Amino acid sequence: MTQEESSDRAWYIGVSREEVGDAAILIGDPARIDRIAEHLENPAFPPVSRGLRTVTGLRGGRRITAAAFGMGAPIASIVLHELYALGIRTFLRIGTAMAIPPAGLGDFVLADGALRADGTSNSYAPLGYPAIADFDLNTALRRRLATGDRTWHAGIFGTWDGFYTEMFGLSGARREMIGSLKQDIARMGLIGTDMETSALLVAARILGARASTLCVATVDAHTQEKISDAAMAEAEIELFETALDALTALPA
Repeated sequence: MTQEESSDRAWYIGVSREEVGDAAILIGDPARIDRIAEHLENPAFPPVSRGLRTVTGLRGGRRITAAAFGMGAPIASIVLHELYALGIRTFLRIGTAMAIPPAGLGDFVLADGALRADGTSNSYAPLGYPAIADFDLNTALRRRLATGDRTWHAGIFGTWDGFYTEMFGLSGARREMIGSLKQDIARMGLIGTDMETSALLVAARILGARASTLCVATVDAHTQEKISDAAMAEAEIELFETALDALTALPA
């Protein structure tokens, strides 16, 4: 674990220590900030810096910050690192993931850990260091998921940097090459793939924070079929509620 880092204002996010809560939800799509704010009491929106939107509000008497990072492990890790320096010690990434059966479109997928095929996590720890989700956070998530009606799966994610070169083939030879990679993914028993989880899990553990990922399965890894907009909108509401309830159930 590194020596604890601290700052009064984030370099890139631009928010101050007083503007954030004591737990954070990390979101890719900046448009989700407005939507998750509807699930918080007294949401406050600090000025946007470099397109990195944040909101902080109350949920069950606890101050929670939601921060958007866009896409990819490098910026997601920067957002986590800066929020850590502002005093936050619990992080939950929510969003979307490519699903591998038995996970189907619209299911929730929870990361117990992740295969490290990204580059960013290497800047925090050598490749042999495992990417493991926090046990207490995942216990709270499992308890909350068990109360809902949506199908969910827990297991190992795979995290890659190259979306069109490693995860999603548009056509032709590239798609055939990625198809063979999908066979390896199925053989390893992964339940989902994304571009952030392994880096966030490693960064959080090295810094001394807890982290996990909970996503909606939005693309079938084999057929490349995508979830409908209507189904995603419905799943997103449940995702917000599940994430917020789990965070508020954790000891402060």
